[in-house]
Amino acid sequence: MSDCAPLVIGLVADCKIIGPHPFHALGDKYIRGITEGMNAIPLLIPAMGEPHLLETYLGMIDGLLLTGSPSNIEPHHYQGEAALEPIHDPERDATTLPLISMAIEADIPLLGICRGFQEINVALGGTLHQRVQELPGYMDHREDPEQPVEVQYGPAHDMVFEVGSLLAAINGTDRAEVNSIHQQGIDCLATGLQVEARAPDGLIEAFRMSRADRFVLGVQWHPEWKVTENPFYQSIFTAFKSACEVRKA
Repeated sequence: MSDCAPLVIGLVADCKIIGPHPFHALGDKYIRGITEGMNAIPLLIPAMGEPHLLETYLGMIDGLLLTGSPSNIEPHHYQGEAALEPIHDPERDATTLPLISMAIEADIPLLGICRGFQEINVALGGTLHQRVQELPGYMDHREDPEQPVEVQYGPAHDMVFEVGSLLAAINGTDRAEVNSIHQQGIDCLATGLQVEARAPDGLIEAFRMSRADRFVLGVQWHPEWKVTENPFYQSIFTAFKSACEVRKA
């Protein structure tokens, strides 16, 4: 492969039933985040959880993007209580949770969005709140399903960057406005991760890996949404792209 070849970014698919059949599916906005926000090539990784396939895919990619999803991580993966509203994807869990550690070991840059943000935390030993809106002192971080999608993905709340954070450095500011489309959130942050940003209620909105030799960034909101129209969101994909280029070189 020549030095000018485009980056290849892996995305783990959801496994969902459409009609009577299981499908491996990806949201269009994540693919556009890669093609438009990074000028890179997306590569779908099926949610099959087979180690030899995961190793093969890791050998084909320059970066790994873990997307959001309507499904939640099964709580037994972080010793959580059985979910009352189980919208789960065990095939994806069986794929992403081992793949995260494999990607970190292989020094493949990793960006986690929403469910992907939570997956990184769980894979590294952290825990989750299943219903943030029911906890005293926390905001309701869910979108309004009655609103059009443009409103659902519009600015929802302010977010403050931690001093010395990557997000503060790449934006030159101490805060930003983000969308909010989730009900789960981080309870205990995994060892080896450090907080990048918090919502006004204190909920962790972003983290990165403490190791300086690894690019692992997780965000709870959706920066892939119309990424090229939002300078803050674009800066996240630009930083991810830069890490992928360094790793490829």
